[in-house]
Amino acid sequence: MPETALPGALTSRPATVRDFRPAVSDPQVTLAARPSHFGSRIGVDLAGGFYPAPLRYNVYLAPGCPQSLRVSITLDLLALTDSVTITVVPQTAGTPDPLVALRSAYEATRHHYDGPLTVPALSDRWSGRIVSDQTPDILRDLVDLADHLTEHCRDALPRLRPPALVADIEAVRQLLDEDIAEAAQRAGAAPASQRQGEALDTLLAALDLLDRQLATGPYALGDELTAADVDLWVALVHLDLVDRLHLDADAVRAIARYEHLWAYVRRLHGHPAFRDNLRTDRMARLHRRTCRGPESSGAAIELPGVLRLS
Repeated sequence: MPETALPGALTSRPATVRDFRPAVSDPQVTLAARPSHFGSRIGVDLAGGFYPAPLRYNVYLAPGCPQSLRVSITLDLLALTDSVTITVVPQTAGTPDPLVALRSAYEATRHHYDGPLTVPALSDRWSGRIVSDQTPDILRDLVDLADHLTEHCRDALPRLRPPALVADIEAVRQLLDEDIAEAAQRAGAAPASQRQGEALDTLLAALDLLDRQLATGPYALGDELTAADVDLWVALVHLDLVDRLHLDADAVRAIARYEHLWAYVRRLHGHPAFRDNLRTDRMARLHRRTCRGPESSGAAIELPGVLRLS
């Protein structure tokens, strides 16, 4: 994935989140998503498609997965937990194996499907088919679903994707995907002698930009909590709980110095939708099972996480 150059890095004008708006006008554009597998949408075809209805949809989620955490938080923020069922993968004691149901949903959608089973995945309980396994589309569809199902309490719910901020929300997500998540992985995977290079510089520049943004308001895009805050909070939690363990002590100290960012994460952790969906033990377990990169030298592991959430 190509790097995103930081506007303002070579000029005197400070960069802002709006500098990262994608060069498209379609608010439904998907940035930095997985290759398309199953990408239908709720409400695309009201005559015969996946139109909004209570208890029609189910989401498959894996505790500890950052993408699943984004979906879980969004469901709680939008008061959809009574309208959308949730299936947790992997299996918990005394429950049916969710992978059997997930495999059946994929096979019902595509005959003789023998590809990977991925989560998050949104399924249609009426037809038994997968609607989408594209997290950005699932998150957008949950907002639209809430608009249809929660009219009686809409004023009490956050407006996660206000039209005026859609482009900025996508810009923040692009920044997080490319200059936080991917850069942190590259920095952690590099040999110890190279960890102060381009990837770490990219990561720190993005953190600096976001820290300055939060110095001007309580949330990522101003005075209201939006989908950008869900994305940013999850990215920062993963950076501290997982990516930090692969960086050296100097890099960890550099990351920890962004006071506005980490105060923001601790503050949002006080919100039940964020706090109650975070499974730090599952995140660490999932990381240990899927990690393929080199571990850090150990110096960073001895340093406490800047969040101290658990």
